[in-house]
Amino acid sequence: MDVSLLKSPLLRATSPGKREQTKVQNRQLILDAARQVFAELGYGATTVRDIIRATPLASGTFYNYFKSKEEVFQAIRDEVAIAIRPRLHEERMKAKTVEEFISCSFRTFFEYVSDDRVNFRAIRHSADSTRVRMDTPEVIAGFEELRTDIESATAKGLFPPVDADYLMAAIVGVAFELGERMLEREPQDPVAAAEFATALFMGGLRSLPYAAEMGVTKGNA
Repeated sequence: MDVSLLKSPLLRATSPGKREQTKVQNRQLILDAARQVFAELGYGATTVRDIIRATPLASGTFYNYFKSKEEVFQAIRDEVAIAIRPRLHEERMKAKTVEEFISCSFRTFFEYVSDDRVNFRAIRHSADSTRVRMDTPEVIAGFEELRTDIESATAKGLFPPVDADYLMAAIVGVAFELGERMLEREPQDPVAAAEFATALFMGGLRSLPYAAEMGVTKGNA
């Protein structure tokens, strides 16, 4: 081999790029494996070894990218937040009424959950035996963006002057719990889940359709 090729500007330019590409690919392999393992075993039962076994990587490679399984989990949470936030914000900004604001928030979230159920289950099943941190910057930013959008809608007259922080927390809680229940049903119906949540927020229990009207029985509830 011509040793002079090692000094080639082209080789020097492409080699770091390939190394960076390998780093990105390895990190993604770990994240993809962790999603599946968290979804199957839950966060509490999952070990770093379980995650590595689900990849073609050597065991020591994990620690080049993450310090712990918690750090992997937070990265998954952040990916979800980054993916869904722009869609939610865009839909909420289009709302002309309170009902549209609430409805589009739930519908957009439930559609995302249905389309990306592996990520959602990985997040939800993490709470099986321990409370995992919710304070990553991207997750907090998503919650704060919802609160800010509620305040903006209130300033426009869409909402009465309610407690935006409480309302944000209520929307988030209902969205995650209903999303989990929706995934347990076949087929998943994001529209029906959004309609139920919207009716609950808009009119309380008296406005909700009876289970029989929705075709729900104890066997599939």
